[in-house]
Amino acid sequence: MIRLRDTRHENTAAFLGSAIKIAEYYGFVPLEDALKSSTQAGARKSLVNPKAEGDISFARREERALAQIARRSAQCMRGETPETGAHMFWRTTPGQSSFPSISLELHVAGARGAIAEALLLIVASTIAEEAGLPRPTLSINNIGSMESSNRFVRDVGTYLRKHLDTISPTLRPKAATDPLGTLVQLIEKGHPAIARAPQAMEYLTEDERRRFWELLEYLEVSGLSYELSPHILGSRDCWAHSLYELSTMDNETNSRIPVAFGGRYDPLASRFGGTAGAATISITCEVKGKTRFKHETPGVPAIYFAHLGIEARRASLKALDVLRRAEIPVYHSLCYEKIGEQMTQAKTLAAPYVLIVGYKEAMDSTVMVREVATNSQESIPLPELPGYLKRRRVGNWKGGVAA
Repeated sequence: MIRLRDTRHENTAAFLGSAIKIAEYYGFVPLEDALKSSTQAGARKSLVNPKAEGDISFARREERALAQIARRSAQCMRGETPETGAHMFWRTTPGQSSFPSISLELHVAGARGAIAEALLLIVASTIAEEAGLPRPTLSINNIGSMESSNRFVRDVGTYLRKHLDTISPTLRPKAATDPLGTLVQLIEKGHPAIARAPQAMEYLTEDERRRFWELLEYLEVSGLSYELSPHILGSRDCWAHSLYELSTMDNETNSRIPVAFGGRYDPLASRFGGTAGAATISITCEVKGKTRFKHETPGVPAIYFAHLGIEARRASLKALDVLRRAEIPVYHSLCYEKIGEQMTQAKTLAAPYVLIVGYKEAMDSTVMVREVATNSQESIPLPELPGYLKRRRVGNWKGGVAA
């Protein structure tokens, strides 16, 4: 949980206002707007019986609030098509900690690739950086698919049986029925047996390793430092593939304080009909002072940012950060796979300018600026892009209100 004394914010409202502004720059919208958009796209309300939640095995406290939002995510994904792409939304909820707190949840629903987790981690890390949190650390694990995690959980069960006499009597019955949940509790308690316990990443298939490496490449291109941690785990009823935790350092005790947790919750989303997949991160802050923040509705950007290919998508993450720091608003569709879908979206949004990054631009660290009305275009080095756009008043909101 974020302690406000570790940030530059005076109260909870100031933190939330700043964090949501960053999230909305990257394309996240309030949950209500995402649901409205999916309904207009033809999504139907979920017909899943709420009792379907009854047999979910929760391994972490943070997971209990996920079932309800998974149903809402599934509702968004029912409207997902190649034309509408993924739905990116945020919401605030009461925190799950024992102290008064509030959580800002970010979700990407309908994106199958690692770009979903990459966007969430980039936004959460940017929020931590802008808040001034001391020495934030990003820890990542991967539990793979159901097939590979089955092997992992089987060996965890065998390992726990060998160390049963070191486990507290109240936890021993759970070790037989829920080995993974037991391991999570032992990790939280700092039990000495966890040091030699099986590690989920050792059970990944080659395809799962390639998928995981794709996520790590996104983070490295974006300049985010991270560590691989086998101790970031959660229930297989909720999660698949990547899990992550963002923590900060307590300078008084020199220990880590977790401030955000999340991962890809495909199994839970599938339970409610969201077959395209979903990912999330939840950032928790203490409640102190004002909590009601003023939500300023973003204006309409005059620029659409498009990419062509995986290398261009990686380079786009760095370009978006450069534009954000220069306060130049843009649309983007990083979760789209094809350039044709992006151009269709740009036309729908009636953006007068399109920024394009292809393989050549990614290699040269340049961006192609195209004026839609004249179809003229010019290649601009990335460091010079903000100045170029502002000199031509391209970096303003449509309607003449500056960003």
